[in-house]
Amino acid sequence: MAKVLMKGNEALGEGAVIAGCRYFFGYPITPQSEVAEYLARRLPQVGGVFLQAESELAAINMVYGGAAAGARVMTGSSGPGISLKQEGISFIAEAELPCVIANISRGGPGLGGIQPAQSDYFQACKGGGHGDYHLIVLAPSSVQDMMDFALLAFDLADRHRSPVMIMSEGMLGQMMEPVEVREPVVEQYAKHWATTGCAGRSPNIVNTLHLPPDELEMRNLHLQQKYARIRAEEKRAESFMTEDAELVVVAFGLLSRVVKKAVTELRSKGLKVGLVRPITLWPFPDDTIKQCLDTAKMFMTVEINMGQMIEDVRLAVNGRAPVDFYGRVGVIPSPREVEAAIMNVAAKGGLV
Repeated sequence: MAKVLMKGNEALGEGAVIAGCRYFFGYPITPQSEVAEYLARRLPQVGGVFLQAESELAAINMVYGGAAAGARVMTGSSGPGISLKQEGISFIAEAELPCVIANISRGGPGLGGIQPAQSDYFQACKGGGHGDYHLIVLAPSSVQDMMDFALLAFDLADRHRSPVMIMSEGMLGQMMEPVEVREPVVEQYAKHWATTGCAGRSPNIVNTLHLPPDELEMRNLHLQQKYARIRAEEKRAESFMTEDAELVVVAFGLLSRVVKKAVTELRSKGLKVGLVRPITLWPFPDDTIKQCLDTAKMFMTVEINMGQMIEDVRLAVNGRAPVDFYGRVGVIPSPREVEAAIMNVAAKGGLV
């Protein structure tokens, strides 16, 4: 199909429509507002419903209701707005309701700012609300990814009956790139568990309250079994020049493109450096990291935060090599800055 020029937030919204999403419940916040603005225009054109709730709390509970009825439903927010949704996200995870949550991240803590940030990694990947649960978390790196990951997110959500978060930097939400518009999704998963009326069948019940201790424990064990299956099936990552890399840089999202440019330049100067770009932040692609240990003497993460993903890289490396860090907040470093940071780490490890 022909390519069109779209903003990242618009591509995400159109991807949701193509995936069969017909309900969006949200509340405006920069730099996510174009997702809501786009879907406010687009959903009525396909028989869908856009509703601006009175608050983030109301929006996420509307998502709970729509998902429980079997609809493909989505919400979006940024940073502190996602924080306000955490109670509802925990309920949705426990109820095993598929939905998609877009987080067009802004910096923090507090109100922070609207500049580029990856500060919500802990919140997204470690369970920002109460209880033992996980979200599947996808990290797009291009406007095309914003569209494609919307389709992937709805598929993963229905396949595993799990909320899926698409976590993007605010800059990626705002920037424009050519996008190849995908074909509409026709087939969807049957949802025999949905609360769609019980004429001719036993009623379905969606409930998250389990007062007997043994019942609560069994419920949590069931969820952990599902998370183990997701870990086994859904880890995704891109490897770039890692076959013989002595220094492996790990970066995700839009920043990974900057790091890839720096890696290419340093390769031309003789430094054996490679890049691992996690596509799923949860489940974290630790196997891809471990595969680099045959040649890698050092690792480092480059992040737009004060050091969050580095914890998962260290767990994957498991003490077999040092793991260093370079980070900015509110600023995407240039390829030259990243090159300098990589060279500093390489010098420290005796690789140059």
